[in-house]
Amino acid sequence: MDFKFTDEQKMLRETVRKFSEKEIAPLVEEMDKEEKFIEDLWEKAKPMGFLGMGIQPEYGGMLTDYLSFGLMGEELGRVDAGVATVYGAHGLLCANNIARNATEDQKKRYLPALAAGETRGCMGLTEPGAGSDAVSLKTTARKEGSEYILNGTKTFISNAPIADIALIYAQGPEGLCTFIVEKNFPGYSVGKKLSKMGLRSSPTGEIIMEDCRVPEENLVGGVEGQGLKQMFGGLDVERFMWSCLAIGIAQAAFEAALKYTKEREQFGQPIFNFQMIQDKLATMLVELEAARLLTYKGMTCWDEGNYQEARMLAAQSKLYACEMAVRVTGEAVHIHGGYGYMKEYPVERYMRDAKVFPIGAGTSEVQKLIIAHYLR
Repeated sequence: MDFKFTDEQKMLRETVRKFSEKEIAPLVEEMDKEEKFIEDLWEKAKPMGFLGMGIQPEYGGMLTDYLSFGLMGEELGRVDAGVATVYGAHGLLCANNIARNATEDQKKRYLPALAAGETRGCMGLTEPGAGSDAVSLKTTARKEGSEYILNGTKTFISNAPIADIALIYAQGPEGLCTFIVEKNFPGYSVGKKLSKMGLRSSPTGEIIMEDCRVPEENLVGGVEGQGLKQMFGGLDVERFMWSCLAIGIAQAAFEAALKYTKEREQFGQPIFNFQMIQDKLATMLVELEAARLLTYKGMTCWDEGNYQEARMLAAQSKLYACEMAVRVTGEAVHIHGGYGYMKEYPVERYMRDAKVFPIGAGTSEVQKLIIAHYLR
């Protein structure tokens, strides 16, 4: 396996880093405090092509390989994982799933506008009674003439309050199906916006469908019963990207902790000189690099078409990287002492943001079950 980035990947990573530090970083504190996404960041992302990273170039996007997509997510997560989630829910959960599974007509109708950021997307999978048990969804879709009638509620949906298009999973006549649902379809509404501990710049809410009428041509792939296959493929990619965001948060926490140890003095010297602090920093760095390599390996397998191995690595990287982010951000707060508990320092936000990562996109417990299944 080649561990060198291409020139294009290096350029992308540098471009995203500069964008994040220049445009996003000055707004992070305000967005976290007020729990809002500042619209200007959507407009500024449009000409950069970031909103089309999950879409192939023939439909106006910039998708060349998933490792590049992951590098973008890592750099965004390093500055604000909430903004990264806004872009990711649009470009990955919605647009990329359409790009991989839709009919040619569906791709032509929806992808160019999604790639340009003219419309915003989200994905409706999780329900009030179905989280880890995603195959037990209660949302239904029945066929009436040339339409499907959808009924059900989705919750914890990133971008739900701001999305124009939702990719909805529902139980159809022939099994699980996926539908492209526009916000102006009759019977579609957005429920309350949810207030969260972390990722506060990412709008999260509910989607409610009450006899929501969806044209039959919006059945993703055009064939009923393909939803389960489409869901699992999407979850694999989501887990890699979720891992990249977690790595970005952990990287930021490590950098903040390292800087602090060289500036903070106790007993007449920087606390970096104390062996117990060095032990913490060394462990944090090794865990960070191990998570990064595991995730990069998995995305490379996916790019090479080795989906069987990639699925196993998706579970491994999701498990390790997301648990690692919780540990590293927690240690960063601990190294900062009382200051780490104050909002004056960003490490307390990193810790809050990191907590959701072992939960979303399949809990750590689910990842262990997936890994164990492959060991049979």
